[in-house]
Amino acid sequence: MRLMIIGQLEGYISQAGKIALQRGAKVIHCEDTVQALGALMNGKGADLVMIDVKQKIGDFIERLKAERIHLPVVACGVGTDARSAVKAIQDGAKEYVPLPPDAELIAAIIEAVTDDNSKMIANDPSMKAVVALADKIAPSEATVLITGESGTGKEVMSRHIHTKSKRRNGPFIAVNCAAIPENLLESELFGHEKGAFTGASARRIGKFEEANGGTLLLDEVSEMHVQLQAKLLRALQEREITRVGSNDSVKVDVRIIATSNRNMEQSVQNGEFREDLYFRLNVVNLPLPPLRERPGDIKVLAQFFIDKYAEANGMPTKKISAEAMQLLCDCQWRGNIRELENTMHRAILISAEAEIEPAAVFLQSGPLSTPSGEPARQPAVAAGEAKPVQNEGAVENLIGRTIADVERDMILNTLDHCLGNRTHAAKILGISIRTLRNKLNQYKDEGLNVPAGTA
Repeated sequence: MRLMIIGQLEGYISQAGKIALQRGAKVIHCEDTVQALGALMNGKGADLVMIDVKQKIGDFIERLKAERIHLPVVACGVGTDARSAVKAIQDGAKEYVPLPPDAELIAAIIEAVTDDNSKMIANDPSMKAVVALADKIAPSEATVLITGESGTGKEVMSRHIHTKSKRRNGPFIAVNCAAIPENLLESELFGHEKGAFTGASARRIGKFEEANGGTLLLDEVSEMHVQLQAKLLRALQEREITRVGSNDSVKVDVRIIATSNRNMEQSVQNGEFREDLYFRLNVVNLPLPPLRERPGDIKVLAQFFIDKYAEANGMPTKKISAEAMQLLCDCQWRGNIRELENTMHRAILISAEAEIEPAAVFLQSGPLSTPSGEPARQPAVAAGEAKPVQNEGAVENLIGRTIADVERDMILNTLDHCLGNRTHAAKILGISIRTLRNKLNQYKDEGLNVPAGTA
């Protein structure tokens, strides 16, 4: 774990740093936020920032967002100035830690950052086999492609491989290829020189250089634009990159792990993904089974999330009642582990009984079976007979409209339903994030009001 400490803190800074070092963290100290931003943009990565409340925390967090640097920020200060602590939280800090530093509190912060991202639960035989293969290939330098439905734990598996590898003491850097606009992803990966494009006010080290000596995770690599795929292929083959706006190549030593929730071979056939890059990434393939195929893990994961969010919300933990657990085991979990986590978070907050009761478990995916245990049956439809329409009025309203109009309304309404989150909207619509962005750009060019949203 890499800890960045910003500020002087009346001499307590060295004490906090020593505690972190004793707990296995790598520590970098910066005098102020300007020095800290310069370090981060020049490859001095961090997993957590501890910053003096006297620093301009709000401005610092805004600069991090502008530079697409995602880091949890914890404010700390000498004494018990409640107003300073509240303002730090309002400015975007995750927590406030009083100083002099308490060794156990520092340890708890470090543990929270490292454990939340690397907890691997695999009791079901289908998952045990995948973990056994991951452990076997982890010490090698082989590129790994992890595939599976959204929410199956691909990033957690990536971190597991890193911690089991010879590069465990090096950085683990993750890049979400689906969440970064196409025109910025090249700079994010390879970095840029000052003046390379509008807004490039200083040189920026890319993720390849930041991950030097460690592991680089290319999350949802199948969403990368085809033109950028060619540059990625060259970087993998030559083990060197060229920053945007520069002609000089830079040697890099990274291990690549890539993930995708799509059928990669189908994407290759459709011309959406380069075949040579696919084979370069697919040296070892780890297909993660969906949660519905891991029944032995549902109970353990459910209780793990209950314990986690009870502690996070300052509540006593609870066991899950047999009736509620049966609901969980019968669910099909389209959102997989991510959906189960959200369900358990909600359950611990609203549960009113000594154990998590069925009424506290709100399921969105529906059951795999009926209460009697028999598979849920759909009304029989004769061969060649059209499936009955459930809402005839809705179909009648489509008559006379073009396919393009219906598609446009469906895309915009889905985006609105997802509160502007383009990644979620694309998954619901069954299209790539790139296709969604192209459609939205088309609608903007046509003069339509496209709601602003998140990646």
